[in-house]
Amino acid sequence: MKSKDSSQEKDTSAQDTIDTSKMSDGQRAALEITEAARITNIKENSFVADLFMGRWSPDKIMSYEPESAEQKADADAFIAKLKTFLNEKVDADLIDRTGEIPQEVFDGLTEIGAFGIKVDKKYGGLGLSQAGYCRACTLLGSHCANVFALISVHQSIGVSQPLMLFGTEEQKQEFLPRMTSGEIAAFALTEDKVGSDPARMESFAELSDDGENYILNGQKLWCSNGLKASVIVVTAKTPPKEVKGKKKEQITAFVLDMKTPGIEIICRCRFMGLRALYNGVIKFTDVKIPKKNIIAGEGRGLKVALTTLNAGRLSIPAACVGISKRCIKITRSWSANRIQWGSPIGKHAAIADKVRRIAANTFAMEAMIAITSRQVDKDKNADIRLEAAICKMWGTEKSWESIDHTLQTCGGRGYETQQSLTDRGETPLPVERMMRDARVNTIFEGSSEIMRLFVMREALDPHLKAGGAAVNTQLPVSTRLKAATKAFKFYATWYPKQWLPKGTNLPDGTHKKIVKHMSYVSKTSRSMARKLFHKMVIHGPSLEKRQVLLGRFADIGADLFVIAAACSYSSWLLEQKDADKESILRILDDACFIAKERINESFSGIKKNKDQHGYDIAQEIIEDKFTWMEEGMT
Repeated sequence: MKSKDSSQEKDTSAQDTIDTSKMSDGQRAALEITEAARITNIKENSFVADLFMGRWSPDKIMSYEPESAEQKADADAFIAKLKTFLNEKVDADLIDRTGEIPQEVFDGLTEIGAFGIKVDKKYGGLGLSQAGYCRACTLLGSHCANVFALISVHQSIGVSQPLMLFGTEEQKQEFLPRMTSGEIAAFALTEDKVGSDPARMESFAELSDDGENYILNGQKLWCSNGLKASVIVVTAKTPPKEVKGKKKEQITAFVLDMKTPGIEIICRCRFMGLRALYNGVIKFTDVKIPKKNIIAGEGRGLKVALTTLNAGRLSIPAACVGISKRCIKITRSWSANRIQWGSPIGKHAAIADKVRRIAANTFAMEAMIAITSRQVDKDKNADIRLEAAICKMWGTEKSWESIDHTLQTCGGRGYETQQSLTDRGETPLPVERMMRDARVNTIFEGSSEIMRLFVMREALDPHLKAGGAAVNTQLPVSTRLKAATKAFKFYATWYPKQWLPKGTNLPDGTHKKIVKHMSYVSKTSRSMARKLFHKMVIHGPSLEKRQVLLGRFADIGADLFVIAAACSYSSWLLEQKDADKESILRILDDACFIAKERINESFSGIKKNKDQHGYDIAQEIIEDKFTWMEEGMT
């Protein structure tokens, strides 16, 4: 039997595939901490992971299975209650204007079970599936972003999720019933110097003299729900351990009761949107945390945080589906009824193109969430890291694009506040509020830039394992030669396969349009894999610094997943009774056509670009060589 320490050493040894000799101490420390926290015990690659390697595995995505009858009945009942409650009790515009969620809303959400949607029934929760939870997030996103943020932070990254994933039975019995009964949870990770760089964490917890408690000191920034939370998960550095003769930094996660002495809320943070977000700065001074409140073991805090984010990352794009559905409704109505130049504005091609893109991207977004959610429900240990990251990255960016198109379509009435429109007796469109609230979605729980880097780190992992050690100058020459021989054998088999045609291997009876689009995904994934390999050969280890170039590969992989998910979801929809097959196939075609446009653009950028020129210009701007451009301002 392997001990926890041996498994951690196995994770650390994986870092031997990356050459850190030319990195600064800070870069090396950040890499070592994040690499140690990566999930490495994957039984089987996911569909998207296979795509990046040019491997075709349609069985992993085409076997879409909806919720069971019991799961669907439970979800339907809750969704009906939630919809009625939102329509009757939640005034999203009032919440935005006052910056407060009324107590009756907290009470009502508690009464219908909204604070325990995914928590098992034995702990007082509703026990809904991931798919059911995402449906709830879609509904919340379509109505009130502030209430969605409250529920999502509480459930997706707050105490419930980490404990469901890593908690002991004792921890679950102590804290989960509190989380389902109306008490609010939060997750405290970010610090003043810590965004995506955990090595710079300054909060520190050390064992007390009696060995029963950890004493926490430090300060956390932007702790959403922190002002209302009674229990939080907090991460902090703990004393380093020695591994293979070297000190290894440790980050540990604790569950902490906010009534503990020494906790102080310094201030409430205010933002351009989400004005009722209970987000604040929290200071910890000699705070005692019982040793039994450690989650998953000492030194595994970052793994807890990253895994929690992976599992909870679907909530924001699910809400974005709701936002985008609202955009469809608004633009559909406005485009049909607003007359300009003798005809409805929807008849003008420029506006029609916006309406079309909103609808196509919303359909694709919903398909991605449905497919990925069901993968979670079928296998709680399913590897959805890439799928979830793409859902987050792609979904938030496309919903923002949809809101922008909606505001442009509605013109001045899109820019005017809902209250002002009401005062003038016009239809109170919430577009201005939606735009302010939605802007943060491309930042929350991993910015788009970080998501692209995350996707490419995971996509490159098979290549690093195959040949990374061969170019790692820190390793002995003999080790590098063995690695080079191993890499040659791998690529001698793998690379020729990327030029060979493959069948679609789709189930019998699959609609011919779906076969056509999936054939494109199969063929294009091999082209992407070849070109990524070519760039690795050309740039070597320095490829990781070419973030704009890697971002294009991430975008291609994302859009291939978009097409495949839309095909899988459409295949299921076509089998449903009373399905409007013609409209399903038409919107599928359009979603795929738009994705292919983006893929072609990304490939063009890979082949020919001015990335280095742009980077050099940016550095010169940062170094004050273009300050003359700032003349003429106040």
